[in-house]
Amino acid sequence: MKLSDKFVKGKTLLSFEVFPPKKTASADTIFAAADGLKQYEPAFISVTYGAGGTGAGNITCKIASHIKNDLNIDSAAHLTCVSSTKQDIDAVLDELKANGIDNILALRGDISPERPPKNDFRYASELIEYIRSRDDSFGISAGCYPEGHPECDSIDQDIDNLRRKVDAGAEHLMSQLFFDNSVFYRFLDKARAKGIDVPVEAGIMPVVNKNQIERMVSLCGASLPTKFTRMMARYESRPDSLREAGIAYAVDQIIDLISNGVDGIHLYTMNNLYVAGKISETVNGLL
Repeated sequence: MKLSDKFVKGKTLLSFEVFPPKKTASADTIFAAADGLKQYEPAFISVTYGAGGTGAGNITCKIASHIKNDLNIDSAAHLTCVSSTKQDIDAVLDELKANGIDNILALRGDISPERPPKNDFRYASELIEYIRSRDDSFGISAGCYPEGHPECDSIDQDIDNLRRKVDAGAEHLMSQLFFDNSVFYRFLDKARAKGIDVPVEAGIMPVVNKNQIERMVSLCGASLPTKFTRMMARYESRPDSLREAGIAYAVDQIIDLISNGVDGIHLYTMNNLYVAGKISETVNGLL
């Protein structure tokens, strides 16, 4: 089932993201995490293609297949293109199709000095257009940046680029993390004004530890509101307290988003079943 078909006006969906471990030997941990997430009845679970631009296509497909075929939960496989040729993409699409995976989150991917860019795809919109031309049966999602992509000069320019992704065939959008809901609402108003009418999920990342959040913010450029930085300062030397405060902060964000009728919440679980469970148990009754 295409993810875009899951959205019903007036109802907010909850979905999760998990990511493959860097070492294949640790793969059992993500399978266990996915198994544990089933009890919270997510609308779907997305599986990343490897952080920082590193490819993990085979394990991504295996995890997405386990979620779809063994757990009976729709899955979406992330697919990056900046370091891939058309032949590389063809191979991944064939593997996904063979495993019954219907949905792809099409991304440019991070540019890494260890993996020089290829010339076939420069932007996610080109990957989306290519997938559509090759096999129109896939559901295609794309990413969006509430504060604008770090490489864009302005949020308006970035929304113009987002419109290109939708025009190329993206039917559903998942946002990058943010910590100030007003930022997301302003972005959504601008996107709707530009004619982007596909479902947009708000990406929420609970704080687990200070180093993790600093790294993610450096990658995506998310701003930190005063309320958030005060929380970090108060609890940064107390890991358990920071975790609980981070859960509470994420829950507050999600409750406000649900109250304002967002299409969906995409929870970046970081494979942490405890954190995902605490949040899901709190907000599921509000969906």
